[in-house]
Amino acid sequence: MKHINWRKRIVQTLWLLAGVGTILLFGAAMEKKKNKTCVDVKIEIANPDDQMFIDEKDIMDIINLNGNITQKNISSVNLRILETALEKNPWVKNAEMFFDNNQVLHVDIEERKPIARIFSVGGNSFYVDSNGLRLPLSDKLSARVPVFTGFPSDKANLSEPDSLMLEQVVQLGKFIVTDSFWMAQIAQVDITTKATFEIIPTIGNQTIAIGNADDLENKFNRLYTFYKQAWVQNGINTYEKLDVQFDNQVVAVRKGAAKAWIDSAKANQALIELMNLGKDSSNSVLKGSIKVIKPEAVKNVIDTKQNKVSNKSLSFGQVGQAVKTKKPLVQKTIPKAVMKKAQ
Repeated sequence: MKHINWRKRIVQTLWLLAGVGTILLFGAAMEKKKNKTCVDVKIEIANPDDQMFIDEKDIMDIINLNGNITQKNISSVNLRILETALEKNPWVKNAEMFFDNNQVLHVDIEERKPIARIFSVGGNSFYVDSNGLRLPLSDKLSARVPVFTGFPSDKANLSEPDSLMLEQVVQLGKFIVTDSFWMAQIAQVDITTKATFEIIPTIGNQTIAIGNADDLENKFNRLYTFYKQAWVQNGINTYEKLDVQFDNQVVAVRKGAAKAWIDSAKANQALIELMNLGKDSSNSVLKGSIKVIKPEAVKNVIDTKQNKVSNKSLSFGQVGQAVKTKKPLVQKTIPKAVMKKAQ
């Protein structure tokens, strides 16, 4: 006859009873919790730039669309449906909701971040985020983002060429918003009929051709080098057009001899102050679309960009002789200057 280990059987039985008891208690606690009423709602909106395009009132309006949430039993609240309703708002990127043990509903919102404002040829305007999603204008505030003009379409469903253009706008917008210097210096970006970009600067009276949105790091490094070594020496309003889209060179066209600008000295000083600001935005404030530099903010921007721009002198040819032809933009007659890339 086989010997039975009663001690082992008793221990197993006790563990089984403990497990069943735990499950029953857990189920009772869950049932009791479901029968309780939501007592409060706490909302957290994540936005690192503190630009709130959707606020707590907007969130509560959506949550309370089918009745006041604080008067409902927890068991009757479908959190997944509420999250989906919140994410239908164009400014909500992600919504997470849960009840804690005190019957408080927590709502965590991740807001979409615009990286560009676009004006179409039809006169309409909208924002886009880093994924190229269109965002409506807000009556709460205006986003501090690069402005693009001349977008070719207002349609919700874009053609392939227009979709490619929107991708390039997003790429260029993302580049600009990450650099405080270019955010301050670029007033707007025009989209040409040839699907290229031209920059209108905040300081200076020129157009700056950058071509498409490829190789932006090198293009803006060449432009910055030109600012550092040419404009500061020759005057901010000496040139009527710059072209940085060609590899290892900057093409500069001088203004005609008859064009004089009485504000040249002030513009030169403004550019120098802006360059001295560089990446340090902590000691500056925005006034309109122009950075106003506090005295303590003056510092050498060249040091802050050493990893991008060499301090070696550039080699200039005949930089921008006066344009005599009536069609200065024709490639064969344009008196251009070729600037070699800094080594």
